Amino acid sequence: MRIAMIGQKGIPASYGGIEKHVEEISTLLSQRGHEVFVYCRPYYTKIDGEFKGVKLVKLPSIKTRHLDCASHTLISTAHVLSMKMDVVHYHALGPSSLSFVPRVTGARTVATIHGLDWRGGKWGKLAAWILRRCEYAACHFPSTTVVVSKTLKTYFEKKYRRQVVYIPNGVHIGRIVEPRNIGKFGIAKDDYYLFVGRLGAEKGCHILIKAFLKAETKRKLVMVGSPHLNLAYGDYLRSLANERVIFTGAIYGDLLKELWSGAYAVVHPSLTEGMSLSLLEAMAYAKCVIASDIPENLEVTGNAALTFKVGDVEDLARVISDVDSNPSLCEEVGRRALERVKEAFDWNRIVDSLEKVYSGQ
Repeated sequence: MRIAMIGQKGIPASYGGIEKHVEEISTLLSQRGHEVFVYCRPYYTKIDGEFKGVKLVKLPSIKTRHLDCASHTLISTAHVLSMKMDVVHYHALGPSSLSFVPRVTGARTVATIHGLDWRGGKWGKLAAWILRRCEYAACHFPSTTVVVSKTLKTYFEKKYRRQVVYIPNGVHIGRIVEPRNIGKFGIAKDDYYLFVGRLGAEKGCHILIKAFLKAETKRKLVMVGSPHLNLAYGDYLRSLANERVIFTGAIYGDLLKELWSGAYAVVHPSLTEGMSLSLLEAMAYAKCVIASDIPENLEVTGNAALTFKVGDVEDLARVISDVDSNPSLCEEVGRRALERVKEAFDWNRIVDSLEKVYSGQ
């Protein structure tokens, strides 16, 4: 099949859960003999031509907080009409609102909803209102709607009385490496707690920093990620922190593998999620995860994580203090985490399910 992906910033993924998801499924689909096109934004995707067999289509966008995604999706949708695709796959709520357009050319369209983007304070009131209106389009405009969590499946089917397909995110089992280069951040193996993700309010970063500074620990906290377009929030986080909180900026590749490998435990304090790839990745490195108790996190972790009450600084500080003084508990939770991702979140099985959706089964 000829398959196009629209809505993501591009690949290879340097930051962003949707981008990582699209990179994984598009490269696996290409390996299986499909011709895959991923629409990319020039500021994000620096290479031209192909990436691991996937064709990169770089088109411009209006790079502002509110127009970047919308403008790129509109331009990409107009372009894809001339490409004679079998399937056009949209990602996220906003882009899904245009998923009816390629159907006029006979293409099947698929929309994957990675989360309820209007929740959690990432967007202002008007943008959140618009994104919430996009839920109806995501359910009714594409040939098939896919969601990445059972929580989202229940939400959409109950609210809109339309069947959606559950296909989760996946993860590769992490290869533990010797953390040789993390010393430049002033840290050593088992010397730090780790957060990996966008530095956004909806990710609970401020909750984490406040709780960490209250917890009984001499370890450090490493915050990996950037605030992207919300620089004021990044400044706010730095105002909360002291010298034991280390902001690295966005990191990927071998150095990120070292940070995963060397962490004592990983904290995932999100206020809202779809299905977090960062959470899955922490589990794939056999790390003890401390996660907020939102349904989307509990669905991923099962009994393979330690949890705290979402948004509760005192409760998170208590859990960090408990695990800090109990390395055997930390190791046991990490072992359970690894077993869980091996059983439930394999990328190849996920792409098997996508191929069935693409063929209309």
